Amino acid sequence: MARPPLVFKRSTNLLLEHFAAHVAIGEPLPTEQQMAKLVEGSRTAVRSVLGHLHAQGLIGDLKERRLLRKPRRKDYFDLAELQPGSDRIREVLLERIYQRDMPPGAEFSEAELARASGTGTISVREFLIEFSRSGLIEKKPRGGWRLCAFDRSFAMELADVRQMFEFAAVDRFAQLPPDDPAFEQLNELIARHEQLGSVMPARHKDFPALDRDFHTFLIGLLNNRFARSLYDSVSLVFHYHYQWDKEEEQSRNQYAVHEHLDIMRALARRDFAGAREAMRIHLDSSRSTLLQGIRTRERKARPG
Repeated sequence: MARPPLVFKRSTNLLLEHFAAHVAIGEPLPTEQQMAKLVEGSRTAVRSVLGHLHAQGLIGDLKERRLLRKPRRKDYFDLAELQPGSDRIREVLLERIYQRDMPPGAEFSEAELARASGTGTISVREFLIEFSRSGLIEKKPRGGWRLCAFDRSFAMELADVRQMFEFAAVDRFAQLPPDDPAFEQLNELIARHEQLGSVMPARHKDFPALDRDFHTFLIGLLNNRFARSLYDSVSLVFHYHYQWDKEEEQSRNQYAVHEHLDIMRALARRDFAGAREAMRIHLDSSRSTLLQGIRTRERKARPG
């Protein structure tokens, strides 16, 4: 079964600790801004955690956000899974790219990423050197790193390989027994998508983080190191879409929520042929959107 991202786990534990110590049952939670400060993250990350805690029955309606019960030991993620490492660096880098909407050419330093991820600069440097093989980041001659633009050929090659892994993940899910824990995680993702869909379009900017959780869940079913490595590039290009045209972002995110739900609901009722068809529609839509984003960037880059 796929594991939730480390940033998500860390943020969940920090908020649970705060609720246990400072929020009485029935009381409203702190504001999103206050909670984002507590976890040293974004409001988008906080909303993702709140959706999870709502599905666990710990908090009530996501509009009023009142504590229904005190956290229990099983609500917390295992601290042994939260040790600093390449996963932590990866999550922080991708979150910053999306949160700050960093365009191609944007620069960042090893020291900055090390501070944000709670790791050492040596670990960060090793991760970035490995990740640079994807062609999405590059080392600057005089120090530091920058994000790279990608062309149509790169995007299409990535989309083709992504399609193979995503369909393989659907087929892998079809082999799971009905009592596999993956079904529980699937139902939680369905609940989070339904909750976000109910507050669209006002909260459409919350979608990319949930989008990545969904696809990370599926890819994780494969237990394939090459699929996991590829997904770093997929996240950057497709889900954090740092150079997509933002004009249609709202409608695009709304549509993608429904596409995800079509896939997951088919998986939940074990309609695997329907799940494959829903996945095909989703990947075709994603590919089309990416191409449109590249055309928009190329058009804006032309002189005059």
